[in-house]
Amino acid sequence: MIKDYFVLPWKEMQRRKLRSLLTLFGIVVGIAAVIALIMIGQGLQQAIIGQIAAMGSDKLIISAKGNALNAGLSIDAIKITDEDLKMIRGVSGVKDAAGFIYSTAKIEFNDQARYYFVYGFPTRAEENALINSGQNYKLSTGRNIEKGDKYKAVLGYEYTNPDLFGKEVVTGNKIKIQGQEFKTVGMWQKTGSPPDDSAVIIPLDTYQELFKKDDELGLIILQINLGEDLTLMEERISKELRKQRHLDEGKEDFTIQSPEQLAATFGTILTIVQIVLIGIAAISLFVGGVGIMNTMFTAVLQRTKEIGLFKAVGATNEQILLLFLVESGLYGVIGGVVGVGIGLGVAKIAEGVIGYFIGSTFFVLKVDIFLIVGAILFSFIVGCISGIAPARRASKLNPIESLRYE
Repeated sequence: MIKDYFVLPWKEMQRRKLRSLLTLFGIVVGIAAVIALIMIGQGLQQAIIGQIAAMGSDKLIISAKGNALNAGLSIDAIKITDEDLKMIRGVSGVKDAAGFIYSTAKIEFNDQARYYFVYGFPTRAEENALINSGQNYKLSTGRNIEKGDKYKAVLGYEYTNPDLFGKEVVTGNKIKIQGQEFKTVGMWQKTGSPPDDSAVIIPLDTYQELFKKDDELGLIILQINLGEDLTLMEERISKELRKQRHLDEGKEDFTIQSPEQLAATFGTILTIVQIVLIGIAAISLFVGGVGIMNTMFTAVLQRTKEIGLFKAVGATNEQILLLFLVESGLYGVIGGVVGVGIGLGVAKIAEGVIGYFIGSTFFVLKVDIFLIVGAILFSFIVGCISGIAPARRASKLNPIESLRYE
């Protein structure tokens, strides 16, 4: 009967519980790691894409080539300058443009020091608003930096955490940046991005003076007029920048990206990292497969007399083969189901931890039913493949010799 193909292997697995548990271990660890890594990777990818998409589809970001992720840290003296910004503002179709710069700096408060990002923002209201909308910054208390400010600062949400400096920073407090004293005039709402939530914003002129950056900018964000084509604007600005910087086409020392392109770049990087990590996790699946194969070879030796008895009462080679394949497949399925459960648990714990530190709205995991079914099916296939060689050996045993086996 068909049910015997499942009942007999199940009873055999229960009879040797310790061996069965050890056999399942490799599959469980492999599937759990794959599920957790894929879900966490997808969650991070969606979170980053969501943050970048919040900038809007009418903006372009300009930076020195190779510097998009390290604005303010010039490589080989390639810089975006105030002159570039002035030229961009004059390009037909550009509604407004603003430049800013940032780098890590020593921040002191309450006799304690930390190192976080410091941003240099323009004080003109329109430019400041453009950058704030692009960075998704919203005031919680106080005000933004304004024209005429010199040693004033706006702080990220993390500075309201008393654990950061042993005391909460509030509007009106004074902090030191690179040894220079600044007065806090405003605090940002939580953005969900750790670097932004721990950042400090000071006037651009003050930044350039404090860090000796002269007219250097790290990034330029520009907004195009309603009805303008983003791709055509990118080409137009690129042409004008080449002319401004005396560069031939194809030899640009700057990059122009839309939020969608930036999101795609981050997505590609995360995907590559995810593939590498999953590849490492897949080693556990391979080890699990070897474990199943070893267990099944051992089972064939231990059940040689039983196989001979089955054949003596009429069992065919195909039935013996199928019996052992089902048993190895069961190891795969059970390991897959347990691994999926553990993987989901690990992913949910990661979601809670990340949510606690950077905000529950930033990182949200979605359970993909196709991922779960695919993982269980894959573990079943691994189990079956691992059991092919032992099952073939069992099916080819001579019944007479098997009954004599000691």
